[in-house]
Amino acid sequence: MTDALLAGDLPLPPRPDYLRHGSTISSWLATTDHKRIAILYAITITVFFFLGGAAITAVRLELFQPNGWLLTSDTYNKLFSFHGIIMVWFFLVPSIPNTFGNFLLPLMIGAPDVAFPRLNLFSWYLTIAAGAFTVYALVAGGVDTGWTFYTPYSSMFSNTHVFAAAAGVFVVGFASIATGVNFIATTHMLRAPGMTWFRLPLFIWAIYATSLIMVLATPVLAISLLLVIAERVLGLPIFDPARGGDPILFQHLFWFYSHPAVYIMVLPAMGVVSEIIPCFARRRIFGYDFMVYAMLAIAGIGFFVWGHHMFVSGQSALASLVFSFLSFIIAVPSAIKVFNWTASLYRGQISFDSPMLYALGFVGLFTTGGLSGLFLASIPVDVHVTDTYFVVAHFHYIMVGGSVSAFFAGLHFWWPKVTGKLYPESWAKFAAILMYAGFNMTFLPQFFAGYLGMPRRYHTYPAEFQIYNVMSSAGAAVLAVAYLLPLGYLTWSLFYGGNAAKNPWGATGLEWTTGSPPPPKNFDRQPRVDRGPYEYHAEGMSAGTDPPEMQNARETR
Repeated sequence: MTDALLAGDLPLPPRPDYLRHGSTISSWLATTDHKRIAILYAITITVFFFLGGAAITAVRLELFQPNGWLLTSDTYNKLFSFHGIIMVWFFLVPSIPNTFGNFLLPLMIGAPDVAFPRLNLFSWYLTIAAGAFTVYALVAGGVDTGWTFYTPYSSMFSNTHVFAAAAGVFVVGFASIATGVNFIATTHMLRAPGMTWFRLPLFIWAIYATSLIMVLATPVLAISLLLVIAERVLGLPIFDPARGGDPILFQHLFWFYSHPAVYIMVLPAMGVVSEIIPCFARRRIFGYDFMVYAMLAIAGIGFFVWGHHMFVSGQSALASLVFSFLSFIIAVPSAIKVFNWTASLYRGQISFDSPMLYALGFVGLFTTGGLSGLFLASIPVDVHVTDTYFVVAHFHYIMVGGSVSAFFAGLHFWWPKVTGKLYPESWAKFAAILMYAGFNMTFLPQFFAGYLGMPRRYHTYPAEFQIYNVMSSAGAAVLAVAYLLPLGYLTWSLFYGGNAAKNPWGATGLEWTTGSPPPPKNFDRQPRVDRGPYEYHAEGMSAGTDPPEMQNARETR
């Protein structure tokens, strides 16, 4: 038998990978493999994404006509509240950290797993339990407070299922904390030999900065919602002004978490784009050190700008001035990142594969959202557009246009590594272009409607705003198709796609040195690192020229 194998007469047994390492349901539900847990998270957030998407579909249909025709006012309030709660805390916050972060962090630093594998699995079960609370709130009759749970309405007056929805967000917060602690410990303790801090890929820096925000900010959200539940259930006088409470206190606590939470959604997206642009431009990332410091600056300054959400809430003029100034300051590190991505493209040998198209879409949409944020940082403009569709458009350009585009960019970039399969590139390119067009069709009209005075969260509106809402709803239909297409062709690829090579993009990074899909313990032997993460051009080679092994990888893709 051994002689036959050596002679090549018999086929070698297939190389083990994490997908085939136990195929029963119990082997998945009890797994401590970070890669399988990432898959569990991916399935979970996909379900929540389409639940939240179904809710907003009904909202957009309702807004086709000025006087409403599909929903009652109460149902409308419940649907946009459910959409916000689900999409923020059960899709946008965990989307990149809990899927790509879980899958790639150990691979990118040369580790066999995360530092606390059982805690990793426990955080997924917490997410499932939290989602059950929140979906129960919908099934039992809904919640109408909006995703912000503003007091005193949420604590005293709403007769909907605030307790269940708040409890769901409270529980999912602990899943975020557990994930953040795990990622911080993994980054500190399990880096491969030679993997110094400034040899880390920028995606790892992004996940590390995001984890710091998760650990430091999420407890504030948890205690805020616990106080809402305490006043609502136990009658404690916390936010009731008639009994000495302060309803504005909740806004301070909520936004102290929720503005840093914006960067829980955006920083990982920046990390994804920072991996893709160098690969498809065949250039080293421009200003690596500045990119690292910009991420850390965003994470730090993000804790000091929450008051720009409260310019019309009654805070002092001095406080508003300080928060306005800091809101302009935090735009600087974001601008540095956009500049460095653009400079990385300069004189690059750019390949417009689907991950690159999604990444460039992120840069465009994030830049538009960031520039509109400067308007909201200006107190006079913010007073004019507060609680209008201008704010809705700004928020979605950052959170949905930016983060979701980066999520799809990463999904297409690492799909061959995760599954070992190739998808139809032409369909992926079409979906990327369609998503960018559909998103702008949906949300660009909302800037105009909001500036002209259309308030958000109303299911009826003056007839002069109908044209903007029809345009927005038509764009949402295009966007829905763009979101559904990847679900179709990526699922098709699992059954009919070609087998992926170890490194189909010719990328650098440790994750591309192991199999596709990776083995259960990631690497056959402990890797060693002796260079930076983006060595696309060896010393002495002209710009735009790949090392031979990368040329071969791209030729055989």
